[in-house]
Amino acid sequence: MDEGRRNPSDAIVVVGLDELVSPPASLLEAFWTAASANWLATLSALARHAPDRARLQNRLKETLYRVPARLHYREDVLGAVQSWREAGGRVALVGGQDQATVDAVAAHLALFDEAHGGVAAATGGLEGLYGQGGYATIANDTLIAPDWAAAAARDPMPEVTATAPEASFKAMIRLMRPHQWLKNALVFVPMLAAHAFTPAALWHSVLAFVAFSLIASSTYILNDLLDLNADRAHPRKRNRPLASGAVSLSQGTLLMPLLALAGIGAALVSGPALLAMLLLYTLLTSAYSFRLKRLVVIDVCTLAVLYTLRILAGSAATGIPSSMWLLAFSTFFFFSLAAVKRQAELVDGISAGRVKAHGRGYHVDDLAIVGNIAVSAGMVSVLVLALYANSDPVQALYRTPETLWGICLVLLFWNSRITILTQRGEMHDDPLVFAARDKVSLACGAIVGALALAGALM
Repeated sequence: MDEGRRNPSDAIVVVGLDELVSPPASLLEAFWTAASANWLATLSALARHAPDRARLQNRLKETLYRVPARLHYREDVLGAVQSWREAGGRVALVGGQDQATVDAVAAHLALFDEAHGGVAAATGGLEGLYGQGGYATIANDTLIAPDWAAAAARDPMPEVTATAPEASFKAMIRLMRPHQWLKNALVFVPMLAAHAFTPAALWHSVLAFVAFSLIASSTYILNDLLDLNADRAHPRKRNRPLASGAVSLSQGTLLMPLLALAGIGAALVSGPALLAMLLLYTLLTSAYSFRLKRLVVIDVCTLAVLYTLRILAGSAATGIPSSMWLLAFSTFFFFSLAAVKRQAELVDGISAGRVKAHGRGYHVDDLAIVGNIAVSAGMVSVLVLALYANSDPVQALYRTPETLWGICLVLLFWNSRITILTQRGEMHDDPLVFAARDKVSLACGAIVGALALAGALM
């Protein structure tokens, strides 16, 4: 912080809330950011004030300010405040918002000695609190005393403008996350598990895969729209198309419903059973994006259910029922992977010096518990598979069911290795995507496939 012009050692540094928070670059960004904080209040504001853009933007801003964790703060101002505090100075947060809102932001950041709501960050309001010359403000990382108005005018706080480039085809494809479609291969599991390799079963499984892939891409875009601020603060997610600006918000907002309609159309070709499962998946995924992903443990349970729903969708499309063995294994196995995903985020948080994972309900102190959940759920899934290996259906489907015990050993190794790599900080955000690129994981998958094939044929 530059104090070359004057050193007001007795003054308190005052930071305006509106100057501390990076404003949304457009009304559309304000809508999605506010929706991530409170979607009911956002829809209400849209219904009541849609014709009046200025009033609508103010209402959206009020909604967003009520959830400090979802705000996008200016790093340069935060750095200046931190430097001033480290030098022994005092800092106050003021704003024209109500006292509760300003207090909530101050408590969230834990950087301010005082917080005052209902005060405009202008000379008249501030002098009523601190007297003439009793405070200083921050502009462009520089300490400015109140009587230096001319200097501040020559060096104003920079404005944030929207300069999103036109999206390329490659960026639009990245926005759809086609690598995540690997998860939708689970719709083929009922057909494979029952050894029902008929043209009809294959056709309906393919339709289910296409429908779920299109819907999944739509919900990924929704999630990215709601997570703009969290993604911009994340070391890797900041490179996502919407967070980086490679795809504009208007383009993402338009593409989302188009993909959803295409997915529904593919499901209708298969039949009403698949459509019902697809709508249930969409409803649960949307609830996850808006709220459930920020609830401790419930988020992990939801992810496990979403994986299992894909298997049930394969059954609905083909008419091949899923056994309780398969559903039990799926629930525990994917509960383990969901916990690994949260474990990876907490490890990232520790390395970045954060107390909480961005946009989640977990604290870094929860890392050991989340790691234990990942390991134990994975072990239970292997136990279910071992019990299944001795069940009557296996005796009927496999000539040498003993080979399934080899699959158990491979999964024990893979689950333990994945958890260790995650603890070391070597895991990407999604363990399935990591597995698709990891040579050891691919080798384990090949061994599992070979053992299952050997058990069926030998």
